[in-house]
Amino acid sequence: MAIRPLPTSAAEVGNEWLTAVLHESGALPSGGTVTGIERAPIGLGVGMMSDLARLVPTYGGDAAGAPTSLVGKFPAHNTTNREVAEKYDIYRREVRYYAELDPICSAHGPGIHLSVIDPDNTFVILMEDLSDYMIGDQILGASLEQTEICVDELAKLHASFWNKVSGLDWLPHIAGSDHAANMRLGAELGWDAMLETFGEFVPERINALRGPIQKAIGPLQDHLDASPITLIHGDFRMDNLFFGKTSDHHALVILDWQGPLCGRGIQDVAQLLGQSTQTEVRRSHQSDLIRRYVDALDANGISGYGFDEAWEDYRRAMLYSWAYVVVVSGTLDASNERGVAWMSKMVARNATAIEDLNCLELL
Repeated sequence: MAIRPLPTSAAEVGNEWLTAVLHESGALPSGGTVTGIERAPIGLGVGMMSDLARLVPTYGGDAAGAPTSLVGKFPAHNTTNREVAEKYDIYRREVRYYAELDPICSAHGPGIHLSVIDPDNTFVILMEDLSDYMIGDQILGASLEQTEICVDELAKLHASFWNKVSGLDWLPHIAGSDHAANMRLGAELGWDAMLETFGEFVPERINALRGPIQKAIGPLQDHLDASPITLIHGDFRMDNLFFGKTSDHHALVILDWQGPLCGRGIQDVAQLLGQSTQTEVRRSHQSDLIRRYVDALDANGISGYGFDEAWEDYRRAMLYSWAYVVVVSGTLDASNERGVAWMSKMVARNATAIEDLNCLELL
């Protein structure tokens, strides 16, 4: 039975279609069929770029070992968010990451049953349901223990592709790509909209340097796109991270691979510490956390990237992360209460980190 045409939402996922997918992935024995599906949306307005739903199948015939539930990911029905997603080509990047790179990455992602996309950007990703894990909370922020787990997993991710991205031509680089140009443009066009909703969290010193900050984005991109180059997640924040709760779980499972890039791995670390880690945790432990990252790289077979270089990269990456802040808070739909709450924390934390690290002296 053909997998295509693809459903555009959870409501369009039919019994025969899901049966075919699970047969093809080997998750459902050939003698089993899906006879019914319960559907429930996940994180309305919070998933931002895509629509998510939990699918609970009922089976007929031989269904030994078949999943009791799955999570489906589909294009956003929010027009604003879908337009942004297509502009940055994030649907295609996520589909290809799961299909091609996840199998060779040491960091853990969810189990994948299907990851496909059509030319019109209709896509479906069917993945493991991680309900038994604890999802990160970007509003509360990452504790020290959670941040340490994340730093260790980032080192595994980055080590898997350290200076081995030459064949990944479909992945944009931080610099010299359409993604880079869109980031510069988004940081310019989104600033006023960011101030309109989140201005109370933007220090006057940063706002007064709007022009120099925007002018510095290009050079910062160039710096973060110089060797050593690896694969970076690109949106490494708490709401995309699932923490294991039992000994049977992975310590961390990373979701939402819509923004992978080629660049210096420290960008992911800076985004984590500057936008998700609790501010007092970052202030008290960031030096130790950068050392932990360098040591974890070494433990994963990557040598030659020392603390001093990593620290200076961290400061530049923290300043560059402000471009992400402006793009996200200034261009995405923020009508959802939780969305506004986590964006507020993102703006406030990154701004504070820029000032704490004296990043503005880099302009």
